[in-house]
Amino acid sequence: MGKRCISFLFAAVVAVFCLCGCTVETKDGNEKIRDIEFTVLGEDNIPEELKQIVEEKKEKEFKMTYQDNGFLYICVGYGRQETGGYSITVNDLYLTRNSIYVDTNLIGPEPGNKDLYHAQEKDSASYPYVILKIEYMDKSVVFD
Repeated sequence: MGKRCISFLFAAVVAVFCLCGCTVETKDGNEKIRDIEFTVLGEDNIPEELKQIVEEKKEKEFKMTYQDNGFLYICVGYGRQETGGYSITVNDLYLTRNSIYVDTNLIGPEPGNKDLYHAQEKDSASYPYVILKIEYMDKSVVFD
């Protein structure tokens, strides 16, 4: 009976190892597979319908996607800013097994230049946003 128990236990351990496989994977599937090539769109290249949606949302921060003609547009807006002089950097845009990951950052004007932007314009508020155009992929987008 002892040999039978040890044989059964050995077979169970082998079965567990065989069923588990040998893959190493992050818990949530967010490991970077590859960078995604993108184009930052200027005002003239934004599809009309998307332009209207952005216009409606620009007062507040927004993160959204839009699909049109085989392309995916990733949009990030930073809401109303008191002055002009802001820019947006794209820190990362890459593909994971489960999603598209995007990380952007708002860069403000130098503290000394804020007064200059206020003085130059009557209504000096700005609404910085960026629209990234990529080939369409059937993946959800994770904004960081």
